[in-house]
Amino acid sequence: MKVTRKDLPKSIVELMIEADTAEVAKQRKKVFSTLREKGEVKWFRKGANIPDEVLEKNYGSDYISQMTIEYAIDILYREALKKEKLMPVAQGEIQEIVSQSPLQIRMHIEVLPEVTIGAGYKKIKLKKQKLSVSATEIQAALDDIQTRFTHFHDVEDTKKKAAMGDKLTIDTDGHDSKGNLMESTSMRDYPLVLGSNMLVPGFEEWLVGVTLGEEKELDITFPKDYHNADFAGKKTKFKVTVKKFEHAHKPEFTTEFIKQLRGKDLDLKGFKELIKEELLETKTMNAQMDQEMQLIDELLKVTKIDVGDKILAQQMEKVYAEIKENITKDGIKIEHYLESLKLTEEEYKEKNVQPTALKRLQWELILHKLQEQEKVEISEKDMEAEIKKVMARFESEDVLERLKELYVPGNKYYEELKMRMIYRKLIDSFFTWE
Repeated sequence: MKVTRKDLPKSIVELMIEADTAEVAKQRKKVFSTLREKGEVKWFRKGANIPDEVLEKNYGSDYISQMTIEYAIDILYREALKKEKLMPVAQGEIQEIVSQSPLQIRMHIEVLPEVTIGAGYKKIKLKKQKLSVSATEIQAALDDIQTRFTHFHDVEDTKKKAAMGDKLTIDTDGHDSKGNLMESTSMRDYPLVLGSNMLVPGFEEWLVGVTLGEEKELDITFPKDYHNADFAGKKTKFKVTVKKFEHAHKPEFTTEFIKQLRGKDLDLKGFKELIKEELLETKTMNAQMDQEMQLIDELLKVTKIDVGDKILAQQMEKVYAEIKENITKDGIKIEHYLESLKLTEEEYKEKNVQPTALKRLQWELILHKLQEQEKVEISEKDMEAEIKKVMARFESEDVLERLKELYVPGNKYYEELKMRMIYRKLIDSFFTWE
Protein backbone atom coordinates (compact mmCIF):
# COMPACT_ATOMS: atom_id res chain seq x y z
CA MET A 1 0.00 0.00 0.00
CA LYS A 2 1.22 3.46 -0.90
CA VAL A 3 -0.05 6.57 0.94
CA THR A 4 0.52 10.20 -0.06
CA ARG A 5 -0.51 12.82 2.49
CA LYS A 6 -1.50 16.44 2.01
CA ASP A 7 -2.60 18.77 4.84
CA LEU A 8 -5.52 21.05 3.98
CA PRO A 9 -7.24 23.94 5.85
CA LYS A 10 -9.83 23.25 8.57
CA SER A 11 -7.73 20.38 9.97
CA ILE A 12 -8.43 18.20 6.92
CA VAL A 13 -5.86 15.62 5.87
CA GLU A 14 -6.10 14.40 2.30
CA LEU A 15 -4.81 10.88 1.71
CA MET A 16 -4.14 9.40 -1.72
CA ILE A 17 -4.15 5.64 -1.10
CA GLU A 18 -3.02 3.08 -3.65
CA ALA A 19 -3.46 -0.64 -3.01
CA ASP A 20 -1.19 -3.28 -4.49
CA THR A 21 -2.78 -5.99 -6.65
CA ALA A 22 -2.17 -8.67 -4.01
CA GLU A 23 -4.29 -6.77 -1.46
CA VAL A 24 -7.13 -6.31 -3.94
CA ALA A 25 -7.01 -10.01 -4.84
CA LYS A 26 -7.15 -10.89 -1.15
CA GLN A 27 -10.29 -8.78 -0.66
CA ARG A 28 -11.86 -10.29 -3.80
CA LYS A 29 -11.44 -13.73 -2.24
CA LYS A 30 -13.16 -12.46 0.91
CA VAL A 31 -16.11 -11.31 -1.19
CA PHE A 32 -16.53 -14.75 -2.71
CA SER A 33 -16.17 -16.36 0.72
CA THR A 34 -18.92 -14.10 2.13
CA LEU A 35 -21.25 -14.83 -0.76
CA ARG A 36 -20.75 -18.60 -0.33
CA GLU A 37 -21.61 -18.31 3.36
CA LYS A 38 -24.53 -15.87 3.20
CA GLY A 39 -25.59 -15.56 -0.43
CA GLU A 40 -28.31 -17.43 -2.28
CA VAL A 41 -27.60 -19.23 -5.58
CA LYS A 42 -30.18 -21.32 -7.35
CA TRP A 43 -29.54 -25.12 -7.14
CA PHE A 44 -26.93 -24.62 -4.37
CA ARG A 45 -27.49 -24.81 -0.64
CA LYS A 46 -26.23 -21.93 1.50
CA GLY A 47 -22.62 -22.53 2.56
CA ALA A 48 -21.87 -24.94 -0.27
CA ASN A 49 -18.50 -24.78 -2.02
CA ILE A 50 -19.75 -22.81 -5.00
CA PRO A 51 -17.11 -22.04 -7.66
CA ASP A 52 -16.06 -18.39 -8.03
CA GLU A 53 -17.16 -18.26 -11.66
CA VAL A 54 -20.67 -19.44 -10.72
CA LEU A 55 -20.94 -16.77 -8.03
CA GLU A 56 -19.69 -14.08 -10.42
CA LYS A 57 -22.19 -15.16 -13.08
CA ASN A 58 -25.00 -15.19 -10.51
CA TYR A 59 -24.25 -11.79 -8.94
CA GLY A 60 -22.58 -10.07 -11.88
CA SER A 61 -19.02 -8.87 -12.30
CA ASP A 62 -19.95 -5.25 -11.50
CA TYR A 63 -21.41 -6.25 -8.13
CA ILE A 64 -18.34 -8.37 -7.30
CA SER A 65 -16.04 -5.48 -8.24
CA GLN A 66 -18.06 -3.03 -6.16
CA MET A 67 -17.95 -5.26 -3.09
CA THR A 68 -14.22 -5.86 -3.59
CA ILE A 69 -13.59 -2.11 -3.62
CA GLU A 70 -15.72 -1.60 -0.47
CA TYR A 71 -13.86 -4.37 1.36
CA ALA A 72 -10.51 -3.01 0.23
CA ILE A 73 -11.32 0.58 1.18
CA ASP A 74 -12.27 -0.47 4.70
CA ILE A 75 -8.93 -2.23 5.19
CA LEU A 76 -6.90 0.46 3.43
CA TYR A 77 -8.53 3.24 5.45
CA ARG A 78 -7.64 1.65 8.79
CA GLU A 79 -4.10 0.81 7.71
CA ALA A 80 -3.56 4.34 6.34
CA LEU A 81 -4.65 5.85 9.68
CA LYS A 82 -2.09 3.69 11.50
CA LYS A 83 0.66 4.46 9.01
CA GLU A 84 0.11 8.24 9.19
CA LYS A 85 -0.68 8.15 12.93
CA LEU A 86 -3.94 10.02 12.45
CA MET A 87 -6.71 10.41 15.03
CA PRO A 88 -9.90 11.23 13.10
CA VAL A 89 -12.67 13.20 14.79
CA ALA A 90 -15.23 11.65 12.42
CA GLN A 91 -15.41 8.97 9.75
CA GLY A 92 -13.24 9.78 6.73
CA GLU A 93 -14.97 10.65 3.46
CA ILE A 94 -14.14 9.23 0.04
CA GLN A 95 -13.69 12.12 -2.36
CA GLU A 96 -12.88 10.11 -5.45
CA ILE A 97 -12.07 6.60 -6.67
CA VAL A 98 -9.26 7.67 -8.96
CA SER A 99 -8.65 4.25 -10.45
CA GLN A 100 -9.91 0.71 -10.02
CA SER A 101 -6.86 -0.96 -11.52
CA PRO A 102 -4.67 -0.30 -9.69
CA LEU A 103 -7.09 0.72 -6.91
CA GLN A 104 -6.49 4.37 -6.02
CA ILE A 105 -8.74 6.38 -3.73
CA ARG A 106 -8.63 9.97 -2.50
CA MET A 107 -9.98 10.55 1.02
CA HIS A 108 -10.52 13.53 3.31
CA ILE A 109 -10.14 12.96 7.04
CA GLU A 110 -10.76 15.62 9.68
CA VAL A 111 -8.34 15.28 12.58
CA LEU A 112 -7.87 17.02 15.91
CA PRO A 113 -6.72 20.59 15.24
CA GLU A 114 -3.02 21.27 15.56
CA VAL A 115 -2.43 23.82 18.32
CA THR A 116 0.60 26.09 18.16
CA ILE A 117 1.05 28.43 21.12
CA GLY A 118 3.60 31.19 20.62
CA ALA A 119 6.34 31.85 23.17
CA GLY A 120 4.55 35.06 24.12
CA TYR A 121 2.16 33.10 26.33
CA LYS A 122 4.80 33.03 29.07
CA LYS A 123 4.50 36.81 29.38
CA ILE A 124 0.78 36.70 30.13
CA LYS A 125 0.11 37.85 33.67
CA LEU A 126 -3.38 38.67 34.90
CA LYS A 127 -4.76 39.91 38.20
CA LYS A 128 -7.27 38.25 40.47
CA GLN A 129 -9.12 39.70 43.43
CA LYS A 130 -9.28 38.33 46.94
CA LEU A 131 -12.83 37.29 47.68
CA SER A 132 -14.84 37.76 50.84
CA VAL A 133 -18.42 37.46 52.04
CA SER A 134 -20.04 40.27 54.02
CA ALA A 135 -22.56 40.00 56.84
CA THR A 136 -25.04 41.78 54.55
CA GLU A 137 -24.67 39.03 51.91
CA ILE A 138 -25.18 36.32 54.53
CA GLN A 139 -28.33 38.03 55.80
CA ALA A 140 -29.62 38.42 52.23
CA ALA A 141 -29.15 34.67 51.71
CA LEU A 142 -31.05 33.95 54.94
CA ASP A 143 -33.82 36.33 53.87
CA ASP A 144 -34.05 34.57 50.52
CA ILE A 145 -34.40 31.18 52.23
CA GLN A 146 -37.15 32.58 54.48
CA THR A 147 -38.97 34.01 51.45
CA ARG A 148 -38.81 30.72 49.56
CA PHE A 149 -40.14 28.75 52.53
CA THR A 150 -42.74 31.27 53.66
CA HIS A 151 -46.28 29.90 53.79
CA PHE A 152 -49.53 31.82 53.98
CA HIS A 153 -52.69 31.58 56.10
CA ASP A 154 -56.04 33.13 55.27
CA VAL A 155 -56.98 36.23 57.24
CA GLU A 156 -60.69 36.65 57.91
CA ASP A 157 -60.41 39.53 60.40
CA THR A 158 -61.51 42.60 58.42
CA LYS A 159 -59.66 44.87 60.85
CA LYS A 160 -56.23 43.27 60.40
CA LYS A 161 -53.94 45.37 58.23
CA ALA A 162 -51.66 44.00 55.53
CA ALA A 163 -47.89 44.34 55.94
CA MET A 164 -44.94 43.78 53.64
CA GLY A 165 -44.60 40.08 52.91
CA ASP A 166 -48.34 39.37 53.12
CA LYS A 167 -50.21 38.11 50.07
CA LEU A 168 -53.24 39.85 48.62
CA THR A 169 -55.56 38.72 45.85
CA ILE A 170 -56.84 41.84 44.11
CA ASP A 171 -58.96 43.21 41.30
CA THR A 172 -57.67 46.43 39.80
CA ASP A 173 -58.37 48.89 36.98
CA GLY A 174 -56.21 51.83 35.88
CA HIS A 175 -57.68 55.15 34.70
CA ASP A 176 -56.05 58.15 33.08
CA SER A 177 -56.38 61.77 34.25
CA LYS A 178 -59.74 62.05 32.39
CA GLY A 179 -61.15 58.97 34.10
CA ASN A 180 -60.90 56.74 31.04
CA LEU A 181 -60.05 53.06 31.54
CA MET A 182 -56.49 52.45 30.34
CA GLU A 183 -55.75 49.44 28.18
CA SER A 184 -53.88 46.55 29.79
CA THR A 185 -54.36 47.85 33.36
CA SER A 186 -57.26 45.63 34.41
CA MET A 187 -56.50 42.51 36.44
CA ARG A 188 -58.83 40.04 38.12
CA ASP A 189 -57.97 37.73 41.02
CA TYR A 190 -54.34 38.75 40.76
CA PRO A 191 -52.14 37.25 43.53
CA LEU A 192 -49.61 39.75 44.84
CA VAL A 193 -47.02 39.35 47.60
CA LEU A 194 -46.30 42.81 48.97
CA GLY A 195 -42.62 43.61 48.58
CA SER A 196 -42.11 41.29 45.61
CA ASN A 197 -41.73 44.31 43.28
CA MET A 198 -43.85 42.65 40.63
CA LEU A 199 -45.83 45.78 39.79
CA VAL A 200 -45.05 49.41 39.03
CA PRO A 201 -42.96 51.15 41.76
CA GLY A 202 -45.15 52.54 44.52
CA PHE A 203 -48.10 50.21 43.90
CA GLU A 204 -47.26 47.63 46.54
CA GLU A 205 -46.15 50.22 49.08
CA TRP A 206 -49.57 51.92 48.75
CA LEU A 207 -51.29 48.67 49.67
CA VAL A 208 -49.53 48.32 53.01
CA GLY A 209 -52.22 48.78 55.67
CA VAL A 210 -55.23 47.68 53.58
CA THR A 211 -57.77 45.27 55.02
CA LEU A 212 -59.82 42.39 53.64
CA GLY A 213 -62.59 43.65 51.37
CA GLU A 214 -61.28 47.21 51.29
CA GLU A 215 -61.53 49.28 48.13
CA LYS A 216 -58.75 51.79 47.61
CA GLU A 217 -57.66 54.28 44.98
CA LEU A 218 -53.96 54.65 44.29
CA ASP A 219 -52.36 57.55 42.43
CA ILE A 220 -49.35 56.14 40.61
CA THR A 221 -46.96 57.79 38.16
CA PHE A 222 -45.13 55.36 35.91
CA PRO A 223 -41.33 55.91 35.72
CA LYS A 224 -40.14 57.80 32.65
CA ASP A 225 -37.92 54.86 31.73
CA TYR A 226 -40.69 52.27 32.17
CA HIS A 227 -40.18 49.27 29.88
CA ASN A 228 -43.57 49.81 28.20
CA ALA A 229 -43.39 53.14 26.34
CA ASP A 230 -47.21 53.47 26.33
CA PHE A 231 -47.15 53.93 30.11
CA ALA A 232 -43.81 55.70 30.63
CA GLY A 233 -44.27 58.89 32.69
CA LYS A 234 -48.09 58.65 32.79
CA LYS A 235 -50.13 59.50 35.89
CA THR A 236 -52.60 56.73 36.63
CA LYS A 237 -55.35 56.24 39.19
CA PHE A 238 -55.75 52.59 40.13
CA LYS A 239 -58.93 51.36 41.76
CA VAL A 240 -58.12 48.29 43.83
CA THR A 241 -60.37 45.80 45.63
CA VAL A 242 -58.81 43.41 48.15
CA LYS A 243 -60.63 40.09 47.61
CA LYS A 244 -58.37 37.84 49.67
CA PHE A 245 -55.82 38.46 52.40
CA GLU A 246 -53.20 35.90 53.46
CA HIS A 247 -50.76 36.53 56.27
CA ALA A 248 -47.16 35.47 55.74
CA HIS A 249 -45.57 33.05 58.18
CA LYS A 250 -41.80 32.99 57.82
CA PRO A 251 -39.91 29.95 59.11
CA GLU A 252 -37.54 30.36 62.04
CA PHE A 253 -33.99 29.04 61.77
CA THR A 254 -34.32 26.32 64.34
CA THR A 255 -31.95 23.33 64.35
CA GLU A 256 -34.82 21.21 62.99
CA PHE A 257 -35.46 23.57 60.06
CA ILE A 258 -31.74 23.89 59.31
CA LYS A 259 -31.39 20.10 59.26
CA GLN A 260 -34.25 19.90 56.74
CA LEU A 261 -32.38 22.41 54.57
CA ARG A 262 -28.84 21.03 54.73
CA GLY A 263 -29.01 17.73 56.59
CA LYS A 264 -26.73 19.00 59.35
CA ASP A 265 -27.27 19.63 63.07
CA LEU A 266 -26.45 23.34 63.31
CA ASP A 267 -27.66 26.31 65.29
CA LEU A 268 -28.13 29.69 63.60
CA LYS A 269 -24.51 30.71 64.20
CA GLY A 270 -23.21 27.51 62.63
CA PHE A 271 -25.69 27.84 59.75
CA LYS A 272 -24.41 31.35 59.03
CA GLU A 273 -20.88 29.97 58.83
CA LEU A 274 -22.09 27.29 56.41
CA ILE A 275 -23.89 29.94 54.31
CA LYS A 276 -20.69 31.98 54.30
CA GLU A 277 -18.72 28.98 53.00
CA GLU A 278 -21.33 28.31 50.31
CA LEU A 279 -21.40 31.93 49.17
CA LEU A 280 -17.61 32.04 49.05
CA GLU A 281 -17.54 28.82 47.04
CA THR A 282 -20.05 30.27 44.56
CA LYS A 283 -18.07 33.49 44.29
CA THR A 284 -14.89 31.50 43.74
CA MET A 285 -16.48 29.42 40.98
CA ASN A 286 -17.81 32.55 39.25
CA ALA A 287 -14.44 34.27 39.60
CA GLN A 288 -12.70 31.24 38.13
CA MET A 289 -15.04 31.30 35.14
CA ASP A 290 -14.26 34.99 34.62
CA GLN A 291 -10.55 34.24 34.91
CA GLU A 292 -10.82 31.52 32.28
CA MET A 293 -12.57 33.91 29.89
CA GLN A 294 -9.83 36.53 30.44
CA LEU A 295 -7.09 33.96 29.95
CA ILE A 296 -8.48 32.38 26.78
CA ASP A 297 -8.84 35.83 25.19
CA GLU A 298 -5.15 36.46 25.88
CA LEU A 299 -4.00 33.00 24.80
CA LEU A 300 -5.92 33.20 21.53
CA LYS A 301 -3.84 36.25 20.64
CA VAL A 302 -0.70 34.09 20.56
CA THR A 303 -2.22 30.79 19.39
CA LYS A 304 -2.72 29.28 15.97
CA ILE A 305 -5.53 26.77 15.82
CA ASP A 306 -7.56 25.76 12.76
CA VAL A 307 -10.78 24.20 14.01
CA GLY A 308 -12.49 21.81 11.60
CA ASP A 309 -16.20 21.83 10.76
CA LYS A 310 -17.02 18.36 12.09
CA ILE A 311 -15.47 18.75 15.53
CA LEU A 312 -17.12 22.16 15.85
CA ALA A 313 -20.49 20.65 14.86
CA GLN A 314 -20.04 17.97 17.54
CA GLN A 315 -19.30 20.61 20.17
CA MET A 316 -22.28 22.68 19.03
CA GLU A 317 -24.59 19.71 19.57
CA LYS A 318 -23.25 19.33 23.12
CA VAL A 319 -23.79 23.02 23.91
CA TYR A 320 -27.25 23.01 22.32
CA ALA A 321 -28.23 19.92 24.33
CA GLU A 322 -27.21 21.74 27.53
CA ILE A 323 -29.23 24.82 26.55
CA LYS A 324 -32.28 22.70 25.77
CA GLU A 325 -31.99 20.90 29.10
CA ASN A 326 -31.83 24.21 31.01
CA ILE A 327 -34.81 25.63 29.13
CA THR A 328 -37.05 22.57 29.25
CA LYS A 329 -36.49 21.89 32.96
CA ASP A 330 -38.50 25.07 33.61
CA GLY A 331 -41.38 23.60 31.63
CA ILE A 332 -40.72 25.59 28.46
CA LYS A 333 -40.72 23.81 25.13
CA ILE A 334 -37.67 24.56 23.01
CA GLU A 335 -39.82 25.23 19.93
CA HIS A 336 -41.79 27.87 21.86
CA TYR A 337 -38.56 29.43 23.08
CA LEU A 338 -37.25 29.67 19.51
CA GLU A 339 -40.58 31.12 18.35
CA SER A 340 -40.30 33.86 20.98
CA LEU A 341 -36.89 34.78 19.54
CA LYS A 342 -38.25 34.57 15.98
CA LEU A 343 -35.39 32.23 15.05
CA THR A 344 -35.22 28.81 13.46
CA GLU A 345 -33.13 26.14 15.17
CA GLU A 346 -30.36 26.57 12.61
CA GLU A 347 -30.39 30.38 12.99
CA TYR A 348 -30.27 30.07 16.78
CA LYS A 349 -27.35 27.65 16.60
CA GLU A 350 -25.43 29.92 14.27
CA LYS A 351 -26.09 33.05 16.31
CA ASN A 352 -26.01 31.80 19.90
CA VAL A 353 -24.53 28.31 20.01
CA GLN A 354 -21.61 28.43 17.59
CA PRO A 355 -19.62 31.24 19.32
CA THR A 356 -19.91 29.46 22.69
CA ALA A 357 -19.05 26.07 21.22
CA LEU A 358 -16.05 27.45 19.33
CA LYS A 359 -14.60 29.17 22.37
CA ARG A 360 -15.14 26.14 24.58
CA LEU A 361 -13.46 23.90 22.03
CA GLN A 362 -10.52 26.26 21.61
CA TRP A 363 -10.16 26.43 25.40
CA GLU A 364 -10.10 22.65 25.80
CA LEU A 365 -7.52 22.22 23.03
CA ILE A 366 -5.30 25.02 24.31
CA LEU A 367 -5.40 23.72 27.88
CA HIS A 368 -4.48 20.24 26.70
CA LYS A 369 -1.56 21.61 24.68
CA LEU A 370 -0.34 23.78 27.55
CA GLN A 371 -0.46 20.85 29.93
CA GLU A 372 1.74 18.87 27.52
CA GLN A 373 4.21 21.75 27.22
CA GLU A 374 4.33 22.74 30.89
CA LYS A 375 4.10 19.14 32.18
CA VAL A 376 1.96 20.26 35.14
CA GLU A 377 1.29 17.47 37.63
CA ILE A 378 -0.68 17.04 40.85
CA SER A 379 0.82 15.20 43.81
CA GLU A 380 -0.92 12.31 45.53
CA LYS A 381 -0.99 14.43 48.69
CA ASP A 382 -2.91 17.18 46.89
CA MET A 383 -5.29 14.58 45.46
CA GLU A 384 -5.97 13.16 48.92
CA ALA A 385 -6.68 16.65 50.27
CA GLU A 386 -9.08 17.43 47.41
CA ILE A 387 -10.91 14.12 47.83
CA LYS A 388 -11.34 14.87 51.54
CA LYS A 389 -12.89 18.23 50.62
CA VAL A 390 -15.32 16.49 48.25
CA MET A 391 -16.29 13.91 50.86
CA ALA A 392 -16.71 16.53 53.60
CA ARG A 393 -19.86 17.70 51.84
CA PHE A 394 -21.63 14.44 52.68
CA GLU A 395 -22.65 12.84 55.96
CA SER A 396 -24.36 9.65 54.78
CA GLU A 397 -22.15 6.65 55.47
CA ASP A 398 -23.50 4.89 52.38
CA VAL A 399 -22.59 7.85 50.16
CA LEU A 400 -19.13 8.12 51.73
CA GLU A 401 -18.46 4.42 51.15
CA ARG A 402 -19.43 4.74 47.48
CA LEU A 403 -17.20 7.78 47.09
CA LYS A 404 -14.26 5.88 48.59
CA GLU A 405 -14.76 3.22 45.93
CA LEU A 406 -14.99 5.79 43.14
CA TYR A 407 -12.06 8.02 44.02
CA VAL A 408 -9.20 5.57 43.55
CA PRO A 409 -6.32 5.91 41.06
CA GLY A 410 -7.27 4.63 37.63
CA ASN A 411 -10.99 5.13 38.20
CA LYS A 412 -12.78 7.53 35.82
CA TYR A 413 -13.91 9.86 38.64
CA TYR A 414 -10.44 10.00 40.16
CA GLU A 415 -8.76 10.75 36.83
CA GLU A 416 -11.33 13.40 35.88
CA LEU A 417 -10.84 15.13 39.24
CA LYS A 418 -7.08 14.97 38.79
CA MET A 419 -7.31 16.51 35.31
CA ARG A 420 -9.53 19.34 36.62
CA MET A 421 -6.96 20.06 39.33
CA ILE A 422 -4.13 20.04 36.78
CA TYR A 423 -6.00 22.52 34.60
CA ARG A 424 -6.84 24.70 37.61
CA LYS A 425 -3.18 24.74 38.66
CA LEU A 426 -2.20 25.64 35.11
CA ILE A 427 -4.73 28.48 34.93
CA ASP A 428 -3.72 29.83 38.35
CA SER A 429 -0.10 30.07 37.16
CA PHE A 430 -1.12 32.98 34.90
CA PHE A 431 -2.70 34.98 37.75
CA THR A 432 -1.31 37.02 40.63
CA TRP A 433 -3.19 38.72 43.46
CA GLU A 434 -4.05 42.39 43.10
